[in-house]
Amino acid sequence: MGTSISELDAVSAAADTVLRLPEPPRRLRRPSLFLDLDGVLAHLAATPDAVVPDAGRTAVLRAVTERLGGRVAIISGRTIAEIDRIAEASVGSASGVHGLERRLAGGEMQRAEPAEAVRDAVAAFEDFARTRPGVVVEDKAVAAGLHFRGAPDAASDAEALTRRLADQTGLSLQPGNMVIELKTPGASKGTAVKSFMAEAPFAGGTPVMLGDDLTDEHGFQAAADLGGFGVLVGPPRDTAARYGLHDVEAVLAWLSAVEEDA
Repeated sequence: MGTSISELDAVSAAADTVLRLPEPPRRLRRPSLFLDLDGVLAHLAATPDAVVPDAGRTAVLRAVTERLGGRVAIISGRTIAEIDRIAEASVGSASGVHGLERRLAGGEMQRAEPAEAVRDAVAAFEDFARTRPGVVVEDKAVAAGLHFRGAPDAASDAEALTRRLADQTGLSLQPGNMVIELKTPGASKGTAVKSFMAEAPFAGGTPVMLGDDLTDEHGFQAAADLGGFGVLVGPPRDTAARYGLHDVEAVLAWLSAVEEDA
C-alpha cells in the first residue's frame, strides 16, 4: 500500500511542473479537520525527538478544537504518546502509526494487535543503524521506523533492506519523508479518517485532511470520498488534494481563521 522511494524521487523532480493549488476556503459547512503533525503542524527535524512543543501551536489547536465543537483530530505516523508530547494533549481525538492507533473523542483507546514480525524488523533496523551514523530507529510496537534524514547517503541501502524485509515478513512498506516504515498491515490514514467520520462529533461534517507527505494521500482520498477534500502542505506535486498551503505557518494561520458556515 506504500509508494517506493524511486516514486518519491520522481514526484520531487516533477514538482516544478505542477501548478500550486489554491488555498482552501476559510468558511466551511460544519468542517471536521484531520491534521498531520510533522511538516503540517510542526516543521520537520533531523530526528523525531527534535520536534518539541510550541506554545503558539498549542494555543491555535486548543482554540480551533473548541470553536469547532471538538471536530479536530491529529492523524500522524507518530504514536499517540508522541502526538500528545508535541501537541501538549491539546487535541482529544488522535490517530497514530498510520491508523494503527486511535483515540476516540471520549478518550477510548483502540490499538491494532502488532504483527510478530515487527520485532524482527526493529532488530534488523538496529543492526543497519549500528554501522551508519545518523540513521535512527524508531520502535512503535506496531511498526518499525528507519529514519535517515541525518544520513541521506543511506537512502538506497535503507530502501533495499526494507523491501527485502517486507517481502520476507508480509509487513506493509510505508515510505515517508526521509523515513521508511514497516508496519502491521490493515490500516492507513484513510481508514482513520473514515472511522472518525462515522462517529460523534465528526459524523455529518465536511472532512478536511491536511498533510504534506505521500502517506497522507490515503487521507486526502478518504476525505474526498466522503464529500470533503484534502489540503497539500508544501511544494506542489501530483496529489488527490484539492487545495494547498505553503508551509506550517500558513497552516496555523488558516486554522486560526477557519470558521463554521451556519
